[in-house]
Amino acid sequence: MDRKKLGFGIIGTGAIASHHAKSIQELEDCKLIAVCSSTPERAKVASEKFGVPAYSNLEEFLLRDDLDIISVCTESGRHMEPILAAAMAGKHVIVEKPLEVTVERASRIIAVCRAQNVKLGVIFQNRFNPAYLRLKQAVHQGALGKLILGNAYIKWYRDEAYYKTSDWKGTLTGDGGAALINQGIHTIDLLLDIMGDVESVFGKVKTMVHDIEGEDIGIAMLDFKNGAMGTIEGGTSLYPGYKDRLEIFGENGSIIYEGGEIVSWNLKGCEATTKKTDEISSSGASDPMSVDYRLHLAQLKEMVLAVRNDRDPEVNGESALKSLELISAIYKSSKEKQIIELK
Repeated sequence: MDRKKLGFGIIGTGAIASHHAKSIQELEDCKLIAVCSSTPERAKVASEKFGVPAYSNLEEFLLRDDLDIISVCTESGRHMEPILAAAMAGKHVIVEKPLEVTVERASRIIAVCRAQNVKLGVIFQNRFNPAYLRLKQAVHQGALGKLILGNAYIKWYRDEAYYKTSDWKGTLTGDGGAALINQGIHTIDLLLDIMGDVESVFGKVKTMVHDIEGEDIGIAMLDFKNGAMGTIEGGTSLYPGYKDRLEIFGENGSIIYEGGEIVSWNLKGCEATTKKTDEISSSGASDPMSVDYRLHLAQLKEMVLAVRNDRDPEVNGESALKSLELISAIYKSSKEKQIIELK
């Protein structure tokens, strides 16, 4: 007997929603049922674009009993309200990063989803890149030995139009900041996934080029709980924009991951190689929509398995909270001009 298809709904119909819709179409046991937009006018456009019913009333949208999983693609600072509403309606949720713009709002989301016994997944699609998974496996198997240094570089560029054509990007309420919490968070998430929890951080952020509330450049020095050190350099004012880069150093060698590919693999006693795999080269260095949708597809597929098998998604709320906590600590460190200790 064929099992029931899981019904997906999408809340927020901006650019990234297309990645979700395309991915859902390719999931054999799933179906896009409906979408929900912010106004009747936007809902009408979305219905024509996605070929499904569209709502502008969230409560009416969530009354549909054929919705099993909700993709939340609203602006970052408006994730909490629709997620809480979906959770209270008994719907599982997968939401675009960051989980929210403050640790407090994100923590409330996690608590409510746990209380309602619904799955909560957070989009950090780069964790599903085959090349990254090879890097992670090597580290976890001890190929690099003791970890000593981890660096995350997100030297990207966004032009003025990127911020001017949006009323929330680069704002504190809508974006939570800018370069680190929006663009940099993907590579920061990978850094933490490899290196583990941070003990303390000293950071500095500035707004140097763009006319925005949030930062367009930021740096940080990290001490990890495992004794290793690390750095973060990120920005959206670094013309023309370079591929994001993750550098992992251990006592026995190093691996460098750049733009979705392993570009250097150097282990003591082994021939140097780039360890090519079925990589998905993907970087939003200068164009936010150049990111390959197939990584979203991989994560949504994993979310479906989590629902089917009644387990946590690979990237659950608690896991996604770690990068938000670190970035919030960097902002606090910059404001207070002191080292911030993390829990």
